[in-house]
Amino acid sequence: AAEGFAFGGSTYDYDLDGRRLGRQLRTVIYAMRDGRFRTLREIANVTGYPEASISARLRDVRKRGIPKLTMHSRRRRGGLWEYRIGPVTGQGQLW
Repeated sequence: AAEGFAFGGSTYDYDLDGRRLGRQLRTVIYAMRDGRFRTLREIANVTGYPEASISARLRDVRKRGIPKLTMHSRRRRGGLWEYRIGPVTGQGQLW
């Protein structure tokens, strides 16, 4: 799902960051393949990546768009949010 994905930003350097960020993105997507809602901490526990990195990869899914994927968020309680990655409606099974 992350193949050929173009990251960006003023501090982004493809040679230094491309492979690492692609690996993070693939790992987060794979960890979320069951379609369950999870908090950043819960995703961090599964992937081993820091919550800030996970948050950035979830923004990549939402803002830049990845074919066949959609990212959902909802408030679990108070200020705690949870996230789910799933197939775009009508695209069938992603996994």
